[in-house]
Amino acid sequence: MFPTNGTGFGHFTRMLAVAKRMKLNNPELEIIFFTTMPTLHLLKPYGIPAHHISGPKYFKNINSKEWQSLLERELSLCLETHQPNMFIFDGAFPYAGMLRAIQGHHSLRKIWIRRGTARKGSSIPIDRIECFDVLVHPEDSVARVEDQLDYDVEVITCPPIVMLDHDELLSKEKARSSLNLPFDAIVVYVQLGAGEINDIQSEIRLTLESLLKNPKVYVVLGESLIGERISVDLPRVQILRDYPNSMYFRGFDATVQAGGYNSFHETRTFGLPALFYPNMNTGTDDQLARCKIAEEEGWGIVLENRNEKSINTSVQALLLLTSTAVAHYPINGASELSERLLELMLDGR
Repeated sequence: MFPTNGTGFGHFTRMLAVAKRMKLNNPELEIIFFTTMPTLHLLKPYGIPAHHISGPKYFKNINSKEWQSLLERELSLCLETHQPNMFIFDGAFPYAGMLRAIQGHHSLRKIWIRRGTARKGSSIPIDRIECFDVLVHPEDSVARVEDQLDYDVEVITCPPIVMLDHDELLSKEKARSSLNLPFDAIVVYVQLGAGEINDIQSEIRLTLESLLKNPKVYVVLGESLIGERISVDLPRVQILRDYPNSMYFRGFDATVQAGGYNSFHETRTFGLPALFYPNMNTGTDDQLARCKIAEEEGWGIVLENRNEKSINTSVQALLLLTSTAVAHYPINGASELSERLLELMLDGR
């Protein structure tokens, strides 16, 4: 399994969600990660070994072409050593070095997981699609516009993939006790991933100050394991640096989030009232279209243009919002996809 890493955990989390369920269904199955993600310790509880290659920006005096060659050599060595019968990639765009490494392995079943709601006009790498045997499209809140391209690749879909199932979340009591939060407080989980906390005009600082105007509100600020450490000195604000943070969702009353695939579907699945700040400048992912569904379903607010006045108004509306989010899918897409992938392995195709 080869998950890339972008600014967050999306690709890695989806792949781990599938991997842990494949091993649950078949304990004898050997799964190996090859990844640019540095958080290999998260694989240890599942007994998954890993090979790591740092992304090109971490190397000095190595250009993109040279890094692609390094990737090709390291991945080729892994394939020759482990002799897998299936290769699964989760990323926005397949690396040239990766494709060169897998192309000569004709008996290797090659899978590409491509999630998300594509922006209109975003390019689809048809030449790279055809390097795979199967294209997996996890569903989104918005119906996917079918690719109007002619390629000879099997396409399968599954419900949205989230890391945890409902029975894996901590109870409200245990979550708040673990985080040392008052049981009678209003707790809001904030994870925006961008902006400097100490910049009083930043979106995240304006959001925190607006929330804290209510003396009953406590804020849990999500901090990514691959991001810079957050330093904040505000009353009733604490940092949560764990994985996956969604295990604490029953301890929260509402959330302020960006509009990424994983965070949106975790919030939707576990029923939190939400205020979304969609990123309008993503390359291909249409976060605005995704988040608008939360407004249509009555459990979310979408704020496109953020300033002190609009943030304050939206935050106050959030605190009055009651979630009507429901389980729109009867099964976690990770469970459905893991079963399908195991069937493909048994079929020997």
